[in-house]
Amino acid sequence: MSQRREIKDRLFEQFARIGQAMSSSKRLELLDLLSQCEKDVETLASNSGMSVANTSRHLLILKAAGLVESRKEGVHNFYHLANQEVVELYCGLRELAERQLADVERIVDELYPGEERMEPVDRKQLIKLAKAGTVTVLDVRPEDEFRAAHLPHAISVPLPKLKNYLKELPKHRQVVAYCRGPYCLMASEAIKLLQSKGYKAIRLGEGIVEWQAAGLPLVHGS
Repeated sequence: MSQRREIKDRLFEQFARIGQAMSSSKRLELLDLLSQCEKDVETLASNSGMSVANTSRHLLILKAAGLVESRKEGVHNFYHLANQEVVELYCGLRELAERQLADVERIVDELYPGEERMEPVDRKQLIKLAKAGTVTVLDVRPEDEFRAAHLPHAISVPLPKLKNYLKELPKHRQVVAYCRGPYCLMASEAIKLLQSKGYKAIRLGEGIVEWQAAGLPLVHGS
């Protein structure tokens, strides 16, 4: 084997490190969670349904591939995505799977049966209606994710607090709820609660990642 052939093999081995790091469904879910904001290992473990030890192991693999970075604060280790290109890589992988794998649509049908499927929403029109007070946009993600970035004119009402917030929510105004994106269940649960209480409510099937990818504005801070 020629020296240049060996060099080329080593080069493609480096490319493969990224693919290997993303070859776990749980590591993809961690990337999805970190696309919202920086999180500590314990929170990531809770959100992903893994033990802290397993979560740490997966994060170290992602870190070794340069996909995430970490910092220590007291006894807690915090992780964040290395850069915006990681978000784009994850979204591109997800979109490719949606186009190429028939099983994805079948599983999504199981996740959102019938009436739970998201309704189309004109993004720019939604911003105008929310600004005018015609529509209430609810961000039902945790507050730290809202502070990191949220849709314009959205109100932060984390899902566990929604029931107590209903008395402040006008029933004559349409409600649009969103969470982490098309496969997050928090907005779906919020819509079920709102509709059961007589609100006209729909789920926005996009989160901040999709919103940003479309070139639309986001708001940072409370």
